[in-house]
Amino acid sequence: MRAIGIILAGGNSNRMRELSQRRAVAALPVAGSFFSIDFALSNMECSRIQKVAVLTQYNSRSLNDHLSSSKWWNFGRKQGGLYQYTPSYTNENNSWYRGTADAMAQNLSFLKEAHEPYVVIASGDCVYKMDYNKVLEYHIDKGADITVVCKDMPEDFNVERYGTIETDEDGRITEFVEKPLVVKYNTISCGIYVVRRRLLIELLEQAASEGRYDFVQDILIRYKDMKRIYGYKLETYWSNIASVEDYFRTNMDFLKPEVRNYFFHEFPEVHTKASDQPPAKFNVGVSMKNSLVASGCIVNGSVENSILFKHVYVGNNTIIRNSIIMNDAYIGDNAYIENAIVESGDTIQANAYYPGDDGIRIILEKSERYNMQ
Repeated sequence: MRAIGIILAGGNSNRMRELSQRRAVAALPVAGSFFSIDFALSNMECSRIQKVAVLTQYNSRSLNDHLSSSKWWNFGRKQGGLYQYTPSYTNENNSWYRGTADAMAQNLSFLKEAHEPYVVIASGDCVYKMDYNKVLEYHIDKGADITVVCKDMPEDFNVERYGTIETDEDGRITEFVEKPLVVKYNTISCGIYVVRRRLLIELLEQAASEGRYDFVQDILIRYKDMKRIYGYKLETYWSNIASVEDYFRTNMDFLKPEVRNYFFHEFPEVHTKASDQPPAKFNVGVSMKNSLVASGCIVNGSVENSILFKHVYVGNNTIIRNSIIMNDAYIGDNAYIENAIVESGDTIQANAYYPGDDGIRIILEKSERYNMQ
């Protein structure tokens, strides 16, 4: 493909509450075996983009570990590759990334040293599948300076948390409002952009010289009437993990057969870093209903409408309903968990009771796993 890729994965969201205290949002586990960033990486791979930069910053240790090898996504073995860029203290700069535009501006060398004419920019916290070649073809056909991937959302969707877009009959964006107080249209930006590489360099350098740091506010919205900015409509599944509720809903979507088939059985595939675990084990008397169980799990109790991530232990007579159990969690005997998210590595003691009556509860327990009576 005639493009390089940039994945923005350095941000943090207060709406993720305790879930982002241990990891970046892009490192949140999804659908049993994946990181949320795997979807953007796999899209880059299937689009034949060989050179990809991931811009990380907040709580990035687990994310950097996950990205330690590019072989899982087949990025350019001899040409290109997967690059990780964190803020660097230099003579010219001594600050963290102050926004999405600033993150790219601090790594302009990645753009300037490339030879490909286009850049695909994507967020690391969205779950979707896309061939970016189709967006690039649309971008070239329209003669666009920037193309924004957007999606029409249902009337009951809370679009106030996103950038809303209005386009004319030709697809050119005429209105772009970030997090509007009054909603006029239900088309939102998906955080995916295609732009000419040299134009992006010019816009980033201009924004940096004026002390402007946000790609949406200081480039897309500011240049809306000066540049040819078009919208490309995405018709397939897309979800943004921006809050605990979004994270819970996105994972629960994978309990629907049509969503599982789309991501797991239809081309292109979604790839992730391999983790060698034995198959899940279900002991005698287990009750399983509409649940997703990853490798390495041992289940003794009852699990219904739930997702168990890797290496989870569920004790005898334990009941788990409508919940997400993260990696390496231990659930003791006779526990009851409903409408909850159990953090990774936590130990839930025997006879614990978490009914989840007040919405989605995040369970954090510091119990010593091997010293319980």
